[in-house]
Amino acid sequence: MHPLQCVLQAQRRGPWASVSWLLLRTCRAQSSVHGTTCPGPERQQENGVRKDFSSRLAAGPTFQHFLRSALDPQEKPDVEDPPPYLTVDELSGRQRKVYLETYGCQMNVNDTEIAWSVLQKSGYLRTRNLQEADVILLVTCSIREKAEQTIWNRLHQLKALKTKRLRSRVPLRIGILGCMAERLKEEILNREKMVDILAGPDAYRDLPRLLAVAESGQQAANVLLSLDETYADVMPVQTSPSATSAFVSIMRGCDNMCSYCIVPFTRGRERSRPVASILEEVRKLSEQVLQLIHERDNICKQIHLPAQSGSSRVLEAMRRGYSREAYVELVHHIRESIPGVSLSSDFIAGFCGETEEDHLQTVSLLREVQYNMGFLFAYSMRQKTRAYHRLKDDVPEEVKLRRLEELITVFREEATKANMASVGCTQLVLVEGHSKRSATDLCGRNDGNLKVIFPNVEVEDVSNSGVRVRAQPGDYVLVKITSTSSQTLKGHVLCRTTLKDSSAYC
Repeated sequence: MHPLQCVLQAQRRGPWASVSWLLLRTCRAQSSVHGTTCPGPERQQENGVRKDFSSRLAAGPTFQHFLRSALDPQEKPDVEDPPPYLTVDELSGRQRKVYLETYGCQMNVNDTEIAWSVLQKSGYLRTRNLQEADVILLVTCSIREKAEQTIWNRLHQLKALKTKRLRSRVPLRIGILGCMAERLKEEILNREKMVDILAGPDAYRDLPRLLAVAESGQQAANVLLSLDETYADVMPVQTSPSATSAFVSIMRGCDNMCSYCIVPFTRGRERSRPVASILEEVRKLSEQVLQLIHERDNICKQIHLPAQSGSSRVLEAMRRGYSREAYVELVHHIRESIPGVSLSSDFIAGFCGETEEDHLQTVSLLREVQYNMGFLFAYSMRQKTRAYHRLKDDVPEEVKLRRLEELITVFREEATKANMASVGCTQLVLVEGHSKRSATDLCGRNDGNLKVIFPNVEVEDVSNSGVRVRAQPGDYVLVKITSTSSQTLKGHVLCRTTLKDSSAYC
């Protein structure tokens, strides 16, 4: 036998596989108490043993347990027992530093976030400095030969780093994760002795155990594919603090079996994440976006939140997917998260079946929320839409127009009230260019994306004391607001500034 020891964990149990495991556990538990093994055919003939077996069966799992397991395959215990050959302390990261490199597609980016989430929970620390890493993990791609060759080349570079590791430091561990680990398996371990662990796309939960085994000097691997692993209960942790986008994975694997593609063989059968876990991840990402808008001065404090109607009955007919109550709750949450945020919205007057009461509910929503900007229109039926095939455009045109005018009037009244709070305040304005209505004025946008009009005159430049300049498109200026309407703020310009310097004035 090859001296290499590859430690493989059994594939994650499905709901029906857990039946045999639970029965076995029950049997073993009773055996340790009574000093017997599971009853064989001969022993079952004895009345005492038969009674003993019945009592054990009654204490074991019920049929309802297996039904629950089948209906909720993603449910996992909060704390899993460690393998019998490892202690809890050995499974702990003990503050060791992990360096992660990602190659290939966006799924690998998501895999990296999942792997880091698992390791972070186990007590590992993240480092972006290769030289100080205790563990180096490469999340790999196998879609083309060139992608794999990139990893082979990288391993040669890391070999020198591992060889030069000081004896005073903990040994450097190197792991290959993802598709290449799944496809090449033993070839990697046999060809590159410096690789300590392999983990396929469905084995990231096992990373703490694999690393613990590697600490004993053995190579460890788990490259088994799963029919149900979606990491639904693992919340990905973004690995790049400067990332400007995020991806939410909704499925894993592929069943298409295209004649040229390796993916079904490296990522396994297609399976979808539970909807609840997808929504939870999107919710957390949304919270992060709100937090960023609040914290960053270079992000406009404005959110477009289309309502379309203030009536839950009409919203249901529109198939919007939310009620008035849910919408208002979201508005309150946004305003709590971003004080002073500017809100804009879309509204449709006279949708199919809209009653006068429905219309009045929309009017009341406009007054309640007090939007800063709005886009309001009378409904017009469009061919091929669901409304065209299923609903009746039964609101007369003159009623639509009358309701639209009422909505516009209320919107302007409330927007004017909201904008009046800016009068007397000094606001940072990003200059866009000349005003369309006056050649002597400039226009720009404030932090709430509202249009601000101010005179085109020479002003002091904060960055160059004593120098007077005229603001140009792209410049930041400070404007003291003197008047307002529902659409526009007006004021006089104080100086040209920068985003950094403006915080001292605003």
